[in-house]
Amino acid sequence: MTVAVEKKQALTETLEKARGLMTLLNLHIAGAALLGLVNLYLLAHMFYAWRQVSNQDEAAVANQTVAMKAAEIAKKPLEGLDGKLVKATKDADLFYQKRLPFSDSAVAAELGALAKKEGVKWGRAQYAYSPVMVGTSGELTEARIDASLSGDYRPLVLFINALERDKMFFMIQTLTLTGEQAGTVGLRLKMTTYLRNPVGAERSAKNVVPSEASEDGAAAPVVRVAPTGPTAPAAGNGGRAR
Repeated sequence: MTVAVEKKQALTETLEKARGLMTLLNLHIAGAALLGLVNLYLLAHMFYAWRQVSNQDEAAVANQTVAMKAAEIAKKPLEGLDGKLVKATKDADLFYQKRLPFSDSAVAAELGALAKKEGVKWGRAQYAYSPVMVGTSGELTEARIDASLSGDYRPLVLFINALERDKMFFMIQTLTLTGEQAGTVGLRLKMTTYLRNPVGAERSAKNVVPSEASEDGAAAPVVRVAPTGPTAPAAGNGGRAR
């Protein structure tokens, strides 16, 4: 047998084997295998996508949880706010009634009583007035007092301490020593208090400020200064009980 015949015979056998493999059943098996590979790829891709979404959801839930906790903390001071406002209003009304005077004569009398108690001598005191919180239920008149005092060092210290602790509200602005002579110390004291509107029987009460201190120092002498502010009362009685 020649070489050419052998090659031809081998090619024929190869083609016959290929035709055997290309049967319909074999094609179905190959297609099913290919489809299985595609499905595996898609399942892997879907699993990866699900993990990504799950992680994002966990982060979103964590962020929302933190936001809710922050909101709960922020709302705590507001809990019972209505009750707190009512209590604050009552406390303010009580402060106005108990600690704020309604006339400058009451202020002068209280300062004189404190000075007498601690053995301090008053010189002169200037009062200046200006309204605050005009047009509100808490409208007040600011009373600025510029006073001169004298006495021994210890009684002056005790007077200042008593002034800060007094039932009537006083706020000390400045203290200045003006000199010392024969053991007596001079002191200039600037302070502030607030006059409220009189209520009830206070409207008819007589409050007269002495122009000079009495011999026993029962009241601080007063020199009035013209009120300040666009709606301040006129000097003198100024529409307010003095």
